[in-house]
Amino acid sequence: MSYAVEQTRRFARQYKKLHDNVATDVDAAVELVAAQPSVGERKKGDLADLFVYKFRSQGQLYLLGYTLDEDVRLVYLEAIGPHENFYRDLKH
Repeated sequence: MSYAVEQTRRFARQYKKLHDNVATDVDAAVELVAAQPSVGERKKGDLADLFVYKFRSQGQLYLLGYTLDEDVRLVYLEAIGPHENFYRDLKH
């Protein structure tokens, strides 16, 4: 059984700015994460709660950051974007 998915405001703003064909790839990545949340890599240090799933779209590496609530089987989509400045922007 897959997890339910919730978006943060940050994710929604970033998603809205994406090109249509990149957004399609993001949708596929979100479905994969909802079905199998362990697919992402858990971060360490300041971002220890964060999981990151990496995928390619239009020849560029994109990162999908999310957190999990195991009790209610919920995936919170935190951020989406290219690797450049991804982690720095999440810390703010």
